[in-house]
Parts: sequence; C-alpha cells; structure tokens
Amino acid sequence: MRRGVARAGMALSAALVVTGLALLPGGCGVPSFHGIEDLPLPGGADLGSHPYRVTAVFKDVTSLFPQSAVKVNDVPVGRVEKIEVSRDDWLARVTMKVNGKVRLPSDAYANVEQSSLLGEKYVQLVAPKDLAARADPLRDGAVIPVSRTNRNADVEEVFGALSMLLNGGGVQQINTITRELNRALGGRESAARSVLTQIGTFTKNLDAHKGDITDALDGLNKLSSTVAARDAQVGTVLDGLGPGLKVLQEQRGSLVTMLKSLDALSSVAVDTVDRTKDDIVADLRALAPTLKGLADAGRNLPASLQVLMTYPFTDEVLTGVKGDYLNVYLKVAAAPGTMVRPAAGALPLPSVPQEGGAR
Repeated sequence: MRRGVARAGMALSAALVVTGLALLPGGCGVPSFHGIEDLPLPGGADLGSHPYRVTAVFKDVTSLFPQSAVKVNDVPVGRVEKIEVSRDDWLARVTMKVNGKVRLPSDAYANVEQSSLLGEKYVQLVAPKDLAARADPLRDGAVIPVSRTNRNADVEEVFGALSMLLNGGGVQQINTITRELNRALGGRESAARSVLTQIGTFTKNLDAHKGDITDALDGLNKLSSTVAARDAQVGTVLDGLGPGLKVLQEQRGSLVTMLKSLDALSSVAVDTVDRTKDDIVADLRALAPTLKGLADAGRNLPASLQVLMTYPFTDEVLTGVKGDYLNVYLKVAAAPGTMVRPAAGALPLPSVPQEGGAR
C-alpha cells in the first residue's frame, strides 16, 4: 500500500511539473522561465492582444514587485513587467504593460499607491486635471519622467512618525507650549486681540502698497546697478575718506571741546530766553501799534522818506511851487562890505545885508 501511495505522489508531481511548463510564457521551453514571478497571476488585468509598454521613473518604489497591478481610476489595466535601478542616477525604472485599448495622454502621471492599509502596492496612472494640457496619446515605449511620478506614504512610515511623536516626540512640547500660552495670554485677551488686529491692518496696508514696495525695490536695484557701474569712483571716494577721517581723529579733542562749549552756550541761550521771554513779549506788544501805523501809512511812507532825504530841492517840493520863480532866503556869514558881483552879461544883483535875507 505504501508503494501505491508513493507512485501516486510521483505521478501527481510529474503532472504538476508538466502543467507548470505548459503555463510558461514562451510556450513549453524551459530557458525563458526565470522564476515564479514570470507566471501570470490569476485574476490579473486583461492585457488584450496588442498591449503597449510604458516606463515610469521613480525615486522610491518600496514594496513594489513585478506582476503588481497597474490601474487607471482604480481599474486594473496592466501589470508591472520589470523593475530596474540605474547606477547613473540611482532611480528606479518601472516597465509596465498596459492594455492597448486604454488611452492616456502623453503627459500622464504615475503614482505608487496601496490598495488598503495592509494591501498590495500598485501603480496608478493618472491623467492631468488640466484638459488643455493633454498632448498626444501615450504610446508604446513612452517614458514618464521622475517629475511626474510620486508615491504615497507607507504604513510603516506613518506608524514610525506616530511612534516618534508619542514616545518622547512633540506631544510633551505641545502640552508645554499650550500651558505657557495660556499663562501668557491669561487676562490679556484684549491686548492679544488688539495685536492681532494691528497685524491684520499692517498686512492689509502692505498688500495695498505692494506696488509701491515693488517700485522701491526696483529703484534700489537700479541704484545698485549704478553704484556697481561706478565702483571705481566709489573706491576713489572711499580711499579719499581715509585722510579726512585721520584728521578728524587727530582733532577729536578739539571737536569734543567745541561740542561741550556749544552745549554750554545752548544752555545759557535757553536760560536767557526763559528769563527774558516776558520782556520780549511785552516789547513786541508795545511795537504792535507802531508797526500798525507803518502798515497804515502804506505808500505815503516812501514818498515822505524821499522828501526828507533830499530836502530842500526835491521833485516833490518843486511840484508844489506855484509860478515861474522861487523866493529863496539865505543867511550868509561874510565880512562887512562884502559885495556879490554878477557874472558877465548877467543882471545886477541887489546887495545882501549882513543880518537879513535877500529877496
């Protein structure tokens, strides 16, 4: 009976081997079989009669294996054929077979996602949201660059971060921060509210003057460009400042003495003004009528000054004389018997008495 059981087992094993060889992708040839991963998974996506290959470049493909599903809108449309790592940039290149009937734009995205909390990893092909950005359809041999690939966080990463947070992480610090904030803001809610309101107003003002701020920055940029273009002249000026600064350093004592004297003078001037301000105010008030009279004189004052400064022979006096001659009375101090002789051809003049006037 034992021999019969052994023979039956051997026959079953031989049948399984034959069945496995028949299921190989290359037919019944053994050389194309590289392992169990080459066997198609039951219930996998239907690739159809004309599938096409797409390669996506990922930075990280943790827990993604060959024969993993490729989905579009969570519907299986293909499978991962192979995963390779380039030694030039150490990026993972995932080659996928996709059903030929699936149409995707050439700028599609590829994400590594997980079916459930502890489920398998798969590749999700996503079309861009912007329909206008869609270009030609994704064709055989297309490559999705690393800029359009991503992966979701693993459960292990989430649990690790949660463990770090709970075990000596930031929970105690959050508690401390909350307690200190309550202590700092306790009884000062109105002041904190006022500060927040002022910050909001300040932010609104900044937003309202963003054009002016941009113009100021542009002007500063132009100034910097001008200074950079004249760096030689600026260097000459800075070199010339050295001797001047040296002279200032040598005369530092004199400058300090002068500043102290100016301080003392300012103190005396302030004290003098404080003491005499009442008198100055009284003098100004006393001058007010005089200044008012001068203001009322108006244009008559300059005319009066003209008569006064050129008396007695002025144009203003002559305009007031009636007739064609002017009586002038002179008092001449001369020796007795002095005679005034007329010039040649002139009419004789009357004699002038000593104590009187001649007409």
